[in-house]
Amino acid sequence: MADERDVEVYYSTPEVVAKLRRLADVLESQTPFRIQIAGERIHVPARARFSVEHERGDGEEEIEFQLRWKLDEAGEESEDEPVV
Repeated sequence: MADERDVEVYYSTPEVVAKLRRLADVLESQTPFRIQIAGERIHVPARARFSVEHERGDGEEEIEFQLRWKLDEAGEESEDEPVV
């Protein structure tokens, strides 16, 4: 069983813009891709579900963009997959 992980990484505005552009391109192509977050490379299958979440409380607001999938859907990683 995979270890649990909860990581939050902050990026500069130009870095976020570049990542979102690459993510939009790969989501539009409906293909699996890889993304590296805090040193770990993660395989995201084409069937991952995308959601936007809004939270408000304690004088703060938060918007999260999420991709979610079952672990058994990830399949084998391919070196041909785009890297976001």
